[in-house]
Amino acid sequence: MDVSVIDATDRHRYEAYLDGDLIGFADYQVTADVMVLPHVEVLPRVEGRGLGGTLARAALDDARRRGLRVRPLCPFVRAWIARHPDYADLVHERNQERNPS
Repeated sequence: MDVSVIDATDRHRYEAYLDGDLIGFADYQVTADVMVLPHVEVLPRVEGRGLGGTLARAALDDARRRGLRVRPLCPFVRAWIARHPDYADLVHERNQERNPS
């Protein structure tokens, strides 16, 4: 299975291609030093092959490379990070922005 993931910056998403066909994407928004990941989707015909994880890993690796924190709004991405704790350090919690005083 020859999967490639690209950052389609004009569409604000990472796109996964299998043998040249678009088979999934991970939407993102970047504000200041945080990458928000609201949604990951793969086509039903390729579900269960780990392609959602491939997209999540690509987005998180890119965030790390760019020095960004991540706010995983997508339940799939949150669950993926929980199964891959080596990415937990990237997670930015909204409550960290509040002043406790």
